[in-house]
Amino acid sequence: MVVDSVLYLDEDLDQSDIGIKKITGGSVTDSFNVKGVCFKKTFSYAGFEQAPKMFTDPKIAILNIELELKAEKDNAEVRIENPDDFQKIVDAEWNIIYAKLDHIVKTGAKVVISCQPIGDLATQYFSDRGIFCAGRVHVEDIKRVAKATGAVLQTTTHGITEDVLGTCGKFEEVALGNDRYNMFTECHKTKTSTFVLRGGAS
Repeated sequence: MVVDSVLYLDEDLDQSDIGIKKITGGSVTDSFNVKGVCFKKTFSYAGFEQAPKMFTDPKIAILNIELELKAEKDNAEVRIENPDDFQKIVDAEWNIIYAKLDHIVKTGAKVVISCQPIGDLATQYFSDRGIFCAGRVHVEDIKRVAKATGAVLQTTTHGITEDVLGTCGKFEEVALGNDRYNMFTECHKTKTSTFVLRGGAS
């Protein structure tokens, strides 16, 4: 497996292009090598099960944006003279997150991953439109996906063009042990691989 992974890499033989994931359970002989990027499914919200779990040649958006409707911080202070103004503030918060989600959907991306949380509202919104999303993805996994797919990390939802989206031949979510893993394979930009190591104990 080690030899196959190294030989599969590009000529620069960048060690960071090889990931290692340990899954407790099964036999050592169940270990395998993924020619691509593989990472554990992150914390998910309501609506996640309704999202598609497999795509062929999807467009991939990588974000460092929080897509979650949150209450203001405890020390935030908003002065209003009319009780009706409070509803305007609430509506503005909803409009802001819906605008962000609309911008992402219009890019045509079918897989959206972010370092920051993607809340239940956004998860359901994406699921309803046939888009897979994952938030709180580890930075190292984000970097490997970006390098393998050609996607460029975005810090805003405005002005996302097709040239900053990545792609891979196949994306799927598979069950391994008691967990699920997201796999990006047949990547076109950079050859990267992931060891999936199995064993009876950690």
